Amino acid sequence: QVQLVESGGGLVQPGGSLRLSCAASISAFSTSSMGWYRQAPGKQRELVARITSLGSTNYADSVKGRFTISRDNAKNTVYLQMNSLKPEDTAVYYCNAVSLTSRGIRATSDSWGQGTQVTVSS
Repeated sequence: QVQLVESGGGLVQPGGSLRLSCAASISAFSTSSMGWYRQAPGKQRELVARITSLGSTNYADSVKGRFTISRDNAKNTVYLQMNSLKPEDTAVYYCNAVSLTSRGIRATSDSWGQGTQVTVSS
């Protein structure tokens, strides 16, 4: 029912930029909020950016001012433009549909894609 394919990761130097893409096979994509998550080795997956069906955005404090989330409903795709990258941004990045619950923003699907690796290093 849900298929998520992330791409665009790679190795960059500190201060560099990357643009991630997420092709989402989700019913009613245009009415779904979408989020980007990341997970570093040994750490929990964390939400770094969210965009609603109407285009409102939210960011984790750690990436605010550096990352920009956007979407193209005609292509069922969500993007994450990452600028001024830091070594701390190194992680596998995932996308998923999200919803606001009593416990905060949670991923809608239990099925995650393979993610795309972002490595920031000199």
